[in-house]
Amino acid sequence: MKYISTRGDQSPKHFCDILLEGLAPDGGLYLPESYPHVDDATLSRWRAVYHQQGYAELAFEILSLYIDDIPADDLRALCAKTYTAEVFGTGEIVPLRHLENNLWLEALSNGPTLAFKDMAMQLLGNLFEYELARRREELNILGATSGDTGSAAEYAMRGKKGVRVFMTSPAGRMSPFQQAQMFSLMDDNIFNIAVDGVFDDCQDMVKAVSNDLGFKSRYKIGTVNSINWARLLAQVVYYFAGYFQATQTNLEKVSFTVPSGNFGNVCAGHVARMMGLPIARLVAATNENDVLDEFFKTGVYRVRASADTLETSSPSMDISKASNFERFIFDLLGRDGVRVKALFGDALARDGQFDLSQHPAFNDLRLRYGFDSGKSTHADRLACIKDNYLRHGMMIDTHTADGVKVALEHLQSGVPMIVLETALPIKFAQTIVEATGVLPDRPAKFVGIEDLPKKVTPMAADVAAIKAFITEKCA
Repeated sequence: MKYISTRGDQSPKHFCDILLEGLAPDGGLYLPESYPHVDDATLSRWRAVYHQQGYAELAFEILSLYIDDIPADDLRALCAKTYTAEVFGTGEIVPLRHLENNLWLEALSNGPTLAFKDMAMQLLGNLFEYELARRREELNILGATSGDTGSAAEYAMRGKKGVRVFMTSPAGRMSPFQQAQMFSLMDDNIFNIAVDGVFDDCQDMVKAVSNDLGFKSRYKIGTVNSINWARLLAQVVYYFAGYFQATQTNLEKVSFTVPSGNFGNVCAGHVARMMGLPIARLVAATNENDVLDEFFKTGVYRVRASADTLETSSPSMDISKASNFERFIFDLLGRDGVRVKALFGDALARDGQFDLSQHPAFNDLRLRYGFDSGKSTHADRLACIKDNYLRHGMMIDTHTADGVKVALEHLQSGVPMIVLETALPIKFAQTIVEATGVLPDRPAKFVGIEDLPKKVTPMAADVAAIKAFITEKCA
């Protein structure tokens, strides 16, 4: 399996090369040259593998189709090391929970930081450590987080040999719990940077540094954001796991509703569907920052200025530039890298938007790729959280509530709808209390975390400043 850039660079690369590289040299994102197709016999075999041997073995089966430069025994061992009951609190790893009728919740937040990002990040940490040891190299990870990516990355990388983590986040824009999870880490290889701006400013800084090929090479800059293909690939696995739990045969279809900010999580569903997983609908659920919902309804992709990105009670989705969206547009436009570069490299920089409403491919959004979308507001998520607590005795976090609200608008008779859970409610306790009047449960290991000493560096949204900081810490 070889990988190419969404912006036209057809120089094929192996998985372990792009694992450490992040963005392609031309500024694009990596995708496989083609998606492997899973036939009915393979799908049946994987169903048996999941139910009889577990999630780790299913992960190995799927990842093996995309990774051919890690020996099979080593890859199987990495999956087995990652997906354990000790790490994820349950042998099922991603159990389905029934809400009502044909609506289900796939629990993805049983990992160390109580967020779905652990599902991929724990594997990524083990992959990094393995490959860096094999090459006898070091890696400086530069990331951006709107909430859960940062803590998931830092918990996965803390103490890992040969790895430093430089994590940017928008100052004051995360929940107190999310901030404390990151800023309370005192490990020598973890560096938190609170940027005066919004998530998109952080993401722009990461991309600017990655696009400085000289600096990137000199300081071995990699990324753990979902622009790294390995992150997205790991997330493909739980779509298959959810499907196998919700169905009895391969003749059945399911739909997924996915709370969406940076488009990585739902893009993994797109990859699973392209592989042949019987997915009827992929529904992207947004909050008040509804750039993606606007595109799926109108064909216009219009990013917002930093000042216009709203601060909401589902802060991890307060994003107006969805990096992974470029991967989907690449597929939508017939893998035309020149056209994608013109849209994402030129039109967005010049006009802040592009319009595909008149392009023939716009009709393929639903007909060929099964995409749909919806939007949720603060009032919606409060009502959804309260309703689920009163009727089902189940607390859900604010982002998951956005997903449930939108999922209810897209139910189809006879087709199970699976909402991907994003985090445990305690991470957004203030809004949960506002909705229910009840403080959500807090795992014992996180009691008093907000009161712990914090290690964080404030910084302007300035590329030169982050480069100087990395240079200093690597000296």
